Amino acid sequence: MSAWVETAFKTYSQRLPKDCCLELIEIPVAKRTRNQLVDKWKEKEASLILKAIDNSDWVVALDVKGQNWSTSKLASQVTKWQSMGNNVALLIGGPDGLSSQCLDRADQKWSLSALTFPHPLVRVILAETIYRAWSVTVNHPYHRE
Repeated sequence: MSAWVETAFKTYSQRLPKDCCLELIEIPVAKRTRNQLVDKWKEKEASLILKAIDNSDWVVALDVKGQNWSTSKLASQVTKWQSMGNNVALLIGGPDGLSSQCLDRADQKWSLSALTFPHPLVRVILAETIYRAWSVTVNHPYHRE
C-alpha cells in the first residue's frame, strides 16, 4: 500500500482506545492468470480470509448489498459489538469482491456506499468511520452533528 494509506489508517486506528482497537490483517491477493476464472481467485482468497477468522468472531462483510448505516447507526453497532465480548472481523474483499463463502460466514453485511471505492481508500474510510462512530459513543467532540 502507498505510504499515505498506511499513514491514514494508522492515524485513525491509533486514536482508538485499547478496548476498541482496530487491527489490520492483510490477506495477499490471489495471483491472477489469464486461464483462471474469477471464481477460482475468489475461492483462494476466501480460504485465506476464513483461516484468519476465529469461530467466535463476529463477522461483518463489507458488501455493496449490505445495510447502509448512518454514523449514529454505526455508533449503535459499535456499542453492540463491544458489549458482545467477541472480536469483530470486518472483511474487505479483494478486487473481485468477497466470495460467497465469506458472505455466508458473515453475521452482518455492511455497505459503505453504493459507489465503488479503490481498495486502499476503503481501508482509510473504514478506519475513519469506526473512529467517528466510537467518538459518538463516548461524546467525544470529533463528530459534529
